[in-house]
Amino acid sequence: MLNNIGLPGLLLIAVVVLVLFGRGKISSLMGEVGKGITAFKKGVKDSSQEIEDKSEVARDVTPETEKDKA
Repeated sequence: MLNNIGLPGLLLIAVVVLVLFGRGKISSLMGEVGKGITAFKKGVKDSSQEIEDKSEVARDVTPETEKDKA
């Protein structure tokens, strides 16, 4: 069903949304979406950095007697 929507259909949907919500509401909504995407990217970056930091701290805790057997 969505495969049949072309450029005229998308333009019609955009005009209807603009009329219903107004330019200011759409602008503020897109600003909030942008802030959400930025926060998501920052969270992913921070968590990957945290994982890297923890992997550097990891150390071998095998007892000396076990190391000699291997």
